[in-house]
Amino acid sequence: MPTLLNYSGDDELYSGSSLDLGRLYTIGSNVDVYYNPNKRARITAPFIFDCKQDQKSSIEVLPDECLFEIFRRLPSAKERTSCACVSKKWLMLMSSICKAEIERSTSSSDDVQMISFDEDQDIEGDGYLTRCLEGKKATDVRLAAIAVGTSGRGGLGKLSIRGSNDVRGVTNYGVSAIANGCPYLRSLSLWNVPSIGDEGLSHIAKGCHLLEKLDLCLSSSITNKGLIAIAEGCPNLTTLNIESCSKIGNEGLQAIARFCPKLQSIYIKDCPLVGDHGLSSLLSSASELSRVKLQALNITDFSLAVIGHYGKAITNLVLCGLKNVTERGFWVMGVAQGLQKLVSFSVTSCRGVTDTSVEAMGRGCTNLKQMCIRKCCFVSDSGLIAFTKASGSLESLQLEECNRVTQSGIIGALSNIKTKLKSLTLVKCMGIKDIDVEVSIVSGCESLRSLSIQNCPGFGSASMAIVGKLCPQIQNVDLTGLYGITDAGLLPLLENCSAGLINVNLTGCWNLTDNIISALARLHGGTLESLNLDGCWKLTDASLLAIAHNCLLLNDLDMSKCAISDAGIAVLSGARQLSLQVLSLSGCSEVSSKSLPFLTKLGETLLGLNLQGCNSIGSSTIELLMENLWRCDILA
Repeated sequence: MPTLLNYSGDDELYSGSSLDLGRLYTIGSNVDVYYNPNKRARITAPFIFDCKQDQKSSIEVLPDECLFEIFRRLPSAKERTSCACVSKKWLMLMSSICKAEIERSTSSSDDVQMISFDEDQDIEGDGYLTRCLEGKKATDVRLAAIAVGTSGRGGLGKLSIRGSNDVRGVTNYGVSAIANGCPYLRSLSLWNVPSIGDEGLSHIAKGCHLLEKLDLCLSSSITNKGLIAIAEGCPNLTTLNIESCSKIGNEGLQAIARFCPKLQSIYIKDCPLVGDHGLSSLLSSASELSRVKLQALNITDFSLAVIGHYGKAITNLVLCGLKNVTERGFWVMGVAQGLQKLVSFSVTSCRGVTDTSVEAMGRGCTNLKQMCIRKCCFVSDSGLIAFTKASGSLESLQLEECNRVTQSGIIGALSNIKTKLKSLTLVKCMGIKDIDVEVSIVSGCESLRSLSIQNCPGFGSASMAIVGKLCPQIQNVDLTGLYGITDAGLLPLLENCSAGLINVNLTGCWNLTDNIISALARLHGGTLESLNLDGCWKLTDASLLAIAHNCLLLNDLDMSKCAISDAGIAVLSGARQLSLQVLSLSGCSEVSSKSLPFLTKLGETLLGLNLQGCNSIGSSTIELLMENLWRCDILA
């Protein structure tokens, strides 16, 4: 069984063999002839010595045609793999034999008797083995070994080739070996392998009719011809990923549309020859298509109109960097009313996303639950408010670098979806500034459970106080990079969270002090499981004291770059109710080797300990910790 989990491609051939290869071939000996020790040799030694100068290796005596006929009549995979171990020539020849040819020979021969199901019998499978070759390991010889070695162990189901050996890289010949020996192959991934072209894909199409997933990235030698071959030979294709393939265009996608009716997922990125004609054919023909991701393509409004009309099965849609698509394209996609099953929609760096088009998407996608808008500079407060008002099912909203959205837009959005929204994420939205608002006139959002506001420098204490009063059921808070937040701004959020906080991330909030951490531990110590205070350099041992006394369920604590000392670690180790699994003290210069006994005690439950940048802890102390805490992964 361990051999089945070898993903590198090494030792694909059986190490043991029913044939005695030492007796069969004595490489380098004077008599390079097989003989049975119980019988008289048919060729005498003197004859061999007389012909020594003209003698060939016994491996090379028989022509390939004869060897082929012999190999394909071997009764089991074990014998075939044993022969493949003899030489590179035999391995490559063995890999050229198709599975169907082996089966025909064993079933039609008159001399073959009934074979019992013993250890030498082939293991018929449906392709459950996985192999991944990267860099130097990606060669034709290794692929041939994989093809021969896995044929008798259930069959290869998934193959990934990433990069290629600079000297002896993977070529079409190696791929043909996989096609011949791996008829159960269901997933093929080729990343940055320029030596594999249309010929290789044609072999796969002829030998691997069960292929379901094809992933091509930086495949500069593959053209429409190769993709057409896949379409015609692999009707079960369900997933197609094409990235940075400069020679694949509309003809290849049109072939996929005609011959692959089971297609469920497509991802096409940075393919300059792909345009509206190929994409529209694919989108309008694939009735089961549920996942679509299009990035950096030369498509126009027409393709988005096709998505809006024919994407009746699409549940996940990602559009990124579509520079030629205008506001009209997104508007038509929304009002076409075809995306009724759309659940998740993500759009990035598309100038056609405006207030008008966003509102149309909200009205047309009635079951939309997750919406992510990144780097769309024309979306403002009015568009956001209109979208959230039209999206009655929205549960998750993420805005990143939408700089026209202000505090008013966020408050209005929270008021519109107050019964459904569970998660709100704001990242680098520079338009948000602190404005005093009368909270009593604004409806709260009782459903919100997760709030993440990252690197929004204008989001200060006033905004945080408003959010805290509007969203009393928050359980997960991420305020990374909000250096403007103070104790007074964060306190209303802590006091109003009646459900109890579970995960809190305050990375980079360097204006916070021990007082607010003490309040956090006192108010939410019974529910808090994860606390990240990385970079809060005003925090001292007093924070650790509050955590040790109040937190009952905490398992992940990050105090990196805080002003804590050995005394704080001692207090933390004395908390009997704590069962920390992860502790990070990176950059805590005041923590020294004196903390060894305390860290050892904490290590009884720790699985991860980060001591990087703790310059006061000596190397001998680190060695002792690694020796004593053998279960714990220590970074130092």
